[in-house]
Amino acid sequence: MDSLNRLQPLALLVMRIVLGAIMIAHGYHKVFGGFHHHMDMVGSLGIPRWLAYLSAGTEFFGGIGIVLGLFTRFFAVAFLIEMGVAIWKVHFKNGLTGNGGYEFPLALAAMTFALVCYGGGPWAATFGGRSSGTWKAKNR
Repeated sequence: MDSLNRLQPLALLVMRIVLGAIMIAHGYHKVFGGFHHHMDMVGSLGIPRWLAYLSAGTEFFGGIGIVLGLFTRFFAVAFLIEMGVAIWKVHFKNGLTGNGGYEFPLALAAMTFALVCYGGGPWAATFGGRSSGTWKAKNR
């Protein structure tokens, strides 16, 4: 079992890359070309249209941050909120596995929750040398 524990940094890296790539792909067309459609869709959900800027930016630029391991917990919380709103306002009415159901956003939310709890891991580009979110006092 200890050999599997040594793979945890790799698992966090893979999770960050996959989640980030998915979010970049979802945000790319909103940032570069389809923003007005996205703004109309957000407005049609009864959400203020200006929040479309936040949504598109979170997906695209947050995805880049997650892949690099920059501000991992911050962007993971933002993704978690966004997936919660997506499930609540768009997908829940279609059921878990129905056409347009909330199965996929729920899986993304679970990934983001894990990153909120564990951070980006030791192979993340962080500031101050604290990548995993844990801190150990030096023995004096």
